Amino acid sequence: MTRAVAAPLVRAPLAATGWRDGVAYGALGLPLAFVALPLYVMLPNHYATTFGVPLAALGALLLGARLFDAVTDPWIGRLVDRWFARSAARVLGAAALAAVAAAVGFHALFFPPMQGTASLLAWCGAWLLWTYVAYSVLAVLHQAWGARLGGDATQRARVVAWREGFALTGVLVASVLPALAGMGAATATFAVVLALGVALLSRAPRALGTTAPGGVMPMTLPLADAAFRRLLAVFLVNGIASAVPATLVLFFIRDRLQAPAFEPLFLASYFAAGALSMPLWVRLVRRFGLVRTWLAGMLLAVAAFAWAAALGTGDVAGFAAVCVASGLALGADLALPGALLAGVIQRSGRGGQAEGAYFGWWNFATKLNLALAAGLALPLLQAFGYTPGSRDADALAALTLAYCALPCVLKLAAAALLATRMRRGAGGAPE
Repeated sequence: MTRAVAAPLVRAPLAATGWRDGVAYGALGLPLAFVALPLYVMLPNHYATTFGVPLAALGALLLGARLFDAVTDPWIGRLVDRWFARSAARVLGAAALAAVAAAVGFHALFFPPMQGTASLLAWCGAWLLWTYVAYSVLAVLHQAWGARLGGDATQRARVVAWREGFALTGVLVASVLPALAGMGAATATFAVVLALGVALLSRAPRALGTTAPGGVMPMTLPLADAAFRRLLAVFLVNGIASAVPATLVLFFIRDRLQAPAFEPLFLASYFAAGALSMPLWVRLVRRFGLVRTWLAGMLLAVAAFAWAAALGTGDVAGFAAVCVASGLALGADLALPGALLAGVIQRSGRGGQAEGAYFGWWNFATKLNLALAAGLALPLLQAFGYTPGSRDADALAALTLAYCALPCVLKLAAAALLATRMRRGAGGAPE
């Protein structure tokens, strides 16, 4: 059993140390998001168009890899807690090894050395698993590091905002760099930025804490925490509500709006609004608290998608406004739940001991959201007669309901759960 190794509180939370420490901690979020978009969006198109691999086979492969990726996160969380229990050097060493593995895997995925469908699928599958594991190690480690910094609600929100703001910047970079400079330049850039992110993390504030005398907490410990289960329920319902429109947005743009040429504008405005809104949500937390501010973000998303339901062919300006509004709401979804989770860990008395375990299950839920969204929205659309490219009025009505109404219903359900179950923290104090 791993014994406690004391790690002193080296520096204060980010709120007390300024933007340089915010950059040092948050910068790793950029390459982590940078790898996510190409793997989930560009890789299937790359193998289908460049190598002629059938879409059905690619879809099955990606689904299997995603499920593997999700179920490994709780185990990775336990490993991360063990590393934190040893020393900062052990954590940073693991981050460096995972970064090298992620860079190698990312390059290998886009530049296979062979031809033939079976060989390409085997190569892709093996390197996907490799890259997903490396990516998950870095993601859980990065989140646990931030949660261990502690602080009040505003400070925790600021820590998460630095991380997620860099992540949204990474999404924007990843969406344009391959088209402008090619995948070779994109993979090289990813490796450089990933190395820089790990190097900066070594200079970030750290509050590694100590492990309980009995050693690292069990992997399933977070599931026995009622406050965590309540927050996780809100996170799951809200996450599905956000993932449904993300799954359907291109269909809505191409078939309902018939404006495919404006896809880059819509997506860029959405992600840019999310990134730029982070400081606003942090300021609102200072005044209204985490719960009320997240509720406001959920209601803003409901208003945006209700407005989208009234749009039709050619409504480019109207949908651009929807993208900005829903992007602002995205900022709340990214900055606030993680801060609430850090508070749950603090109040459980397990701060500095089990952040990896908590974030392992949290990331499992994040990935489950995406799978559940696709499993919910796409079969419903097919059942109501929609197929991509359809111009039939009933089919487009079904698309509008799935893209606009379903997220509103789910967001309102998440808001109700949050209002009734998460309004008060320990001792009756509102978050």
